[in-house]
Amino acid sequence: MTENQHPTQTVTQTNNQQQANLFSLVLSAARINHTVQKIDSANWEIHVNHQDYPKADYELGVFIEENRNWPPSQPAQDQFAPIFQAHTLLLIGIMVLFFSVTGSWSPLSEWFQQGAVNSSQILNDGEYYRLVTALTLHSDIVHLLSNCFLGAFLLHFYFRILGNGIGLAALLVAATSANMLNVIGHGPGHLSVGFSTAVFSVIGILSAINFRHYKLKRPARLLLPLMAGAALLAMLGSSGERTDLGAHFYGLATGLITGLFLSFETVLRQREKFKLQLILALSSWFIVLMAWYYAIN
Repeated sequence: MTENQHPTQTVTQTNNQQQANLFSLVLSAARINHTVQKIDSANWEIHVNHQDYPKADYELGVFIEENRNWPPSQPAQDQFAPIFQAHTLLLIGIMVLFFSVTGSWSPLSEWFQQGAVNSSQILNDGEYYRLVTALTLHSDIVHLLSNCFLGAFLLHFYFRILGNGIGLAALLVAATSANMLNVIGHGPGHLSVGFSTAVFSVIGILSAINFRHYKLKRPARLLLPLMAGAALLAMLGSSGERTDLGAHFYGLATGLITGLFLSFETVLRQREKFKLQLILALSSWFIVLMAWYYAIN
């Protein structure tokens, strides 16, 4: 700041000393002589020479406009949480309990004869319930435990994000669609079982929601969730004697598509509707029970 004898003019007034000092820095950076004057206990004025007023007014106006929305407001934290917090434990527990009844894969087991994905019977006889029942069967204890450990970790966050009803219904749609695409891709004569298709659907859904949530500006960033899912597919879904790579791939693909739909704001707002969540959760469990009812009968 400099004092001078030329006529001065008030270029701005503020009741914030920190803001007055900031405006002073702006004028100093523009090499404009000025003074900061405290006019009372709560107000400050900045004076400039009369001939410097247009330039000072312009510099302060540009500065204010460029910083109008700074600092940017932080995105609101997602406060949603499902009322029933133990849905993942319930789902994993039922899978383990059901495995104790069905046992490992056996060509003589009625459970696997009637419930496994059998592409010939699905395509030729319309036994589409197998697309659902196969998700509840496991070829052996290793297959079961791998799905339980990985599934429990993913499903915990999955249900916390979407809720029990929307989450389970979306998972059922994505996983059964993946099984159907896998049947079409393999043609007649293909057999498969396992919840791992659903696990990869969860990976796809979470990846898509993560992408849409952060609203990344660069189109190339769309590759990030795809690469993450592909890496998991390579590490977890393409090894083992009885691994169905096609089911895992289609599970990831249908999960990504489902996740993009679920990430729309209008859809996410439905999570708060308890009745909707309850109806969808009960309906999803009912569909699984009815699928087994048709399989057994």
